[in-house]
Amino acid sequence: MNRRRVAIGVGGTVVLLAALDAYVVTTILVTVVQDLKIPVNRLERVTPVLTGFLLGYVAAMPLIGQLSDRFGRRPLLQVCLVVFAVGSAVTAVADTVPTLTGGRVVQGLAGGALLPVTMALAGDLWDERKRPVVLGAVGAAQEMGSVLGPLYGAGIAAMLDWRWIFWVNLPLVVAAMVAVHFTVPGGRPKGVRPGVDVVGGLLLAAGLGLLVVGLYNPEPDESALPSWGLPVVGAGVVVLALFVVWEVRTRTRLLDLSGVRRGPLLATLGVSLLSGAALMVTLVDVVLMAKTLLNKDTFEGALMLTRFLVALPVAALLGGMLARRVGDRWPMAAGMAIAALGYVLIANWPADLGDASYGPLPRMDVDLVITGLGLGLVIAPVSSAVLRFVPAAQHGVASAAVVVARMMGMLLGISALSAWGFYRFHALTADLQAPLPFLMSEAEFAKALTVYTGKVQDALRTEYQEIFLITAGLCLIGAFLALAVTSGGDDTEPSPPAPEEALTR
Repeated sequence: MNRRRVAIGVGGTVVLLAALDAYVVTTILVTVVQDLKIPVNRLERVTPVLTGFLLGYVAAMPLIGQLSDRFGRRPLLQVCLVVFAVGSAVTAVADTVPTLTGGRVVQGLAGGALLPVTMALAGDLWDERKRPVVLGAVGAAQEMGSVLGPLYGAGIAAMLDWRWIFWVNLPLVVAAMVAVHFTVPGGRPKGVRPGVDVVGGLLLAAGLGLLVVGLYNPEPDESALPSWGLPVVGAGVVVLALFVVWEVRTRTRLLDLSGVRRGPLLATLGVSLLSGAALMVTLVDVVLMAKTLLNKDTFEGALMLTRFLVALPVAALLGGMLARRVGDRWPMAAGMAIAALGYVLIANWPADLGDASYGPLPRMDVDLVITGLGLGLVIAPVSSAVLRFVPAAQHGVASAAVVVARMMGMLLGISALSAWGFYRFHALTADLQAPLPFLMSEAEFAKALTVYTGKVQDALRTEYQEIFLITAGLCLIGAFLALAVTSGGDDTEPSPPAPEEALTR
């Protein structure tokens, strides 16, 4: 019993390591932009730094989850930690956006393995009844990264330099590899399918990559999508359709749905996707709101975000306990509905937000906590439901599917909503003319500048309001999808794990 707790504790620690770097860029984005000599009003040029990590995270995860089912959890964790260190070093020395993006993609490729393999390890070591609480703890470790990551990055950037965020990863990786070697079981899970679906993994990665490239618009003042946007997005859709056809016809699949009720499983993955989109929009846009509308610096923006982030791991543990008592469906549905309410409240923040309150409680704090609690409740029930739908031999790839869906939501959500947001801002400010001081008196210029600044602020407020209302709509769709998830245990004929055997292999 103690040994398996140590093993899952080490797994949770490496999950935290990757999560720190997944979220750290959200608060140091402006600092990175300034260091790379990119104008602050052209933030869209650094969007690939955000999407690059997520794309790498999503692209490799299904294959790595399948490889962990075939070759064991420990060797996959070790290899991915080494690759993560390489990506960290490339990111630390980058002096251009393409190099920085490349380093982040490599980090994402490796970091994407750590969470699903650890979740699969929990599936190996705990039975179905106790598993939700353990998964909630692993989810809390992931979300703790989202809590500490923004503050961690902002703190190091303020004291030293943002590049040290990634240099520090190297000794941490060495320590993590030693811990994994001595604690995580080294054998292979029993009953593993032969073969690895390389073609399916490549098709999925190519399709998602094309969607991201098609949605990335370096000139949002001209149109919502770039000139190549529609053809490339169309190509991405075609490749993903080919991926589906391949998965139907091939014998070795990324996720074998034979004997599984596909409706509830796909509904659960849909909830994971939509919650991921909502999460990433919050991490990016709340900090940008803090800097552009509330005149806060990087560290103050990170502190503002912590209201949301602290609620996530708390609710992740609560969601695991609720799932154990009442099943997976209701915590998922309630969480997405609560999150939708939170985004509606955020979308309607007044201009004088600093003075807004609910009685003695500041409105900003309450609204962000509500939203964080809603998304946090979803984490453990989603993972528990998916693992319940598939046999024990597929826990690794099933866990990967949960995180792939979530990261797909984060990736496509931030790509699409950023493209829309940047386009809307440029459209709303297209007719504004900045006042010129040499054409008027000092008093007239000050007055004209105040009017111009106010209109720009109104445009920003409208942009953020629309983005958060769209996000609220996505969460409502997720709540309805969650109702399609059955809470009983008879969807499949599960293969119960053998914890003691897993530890002795």
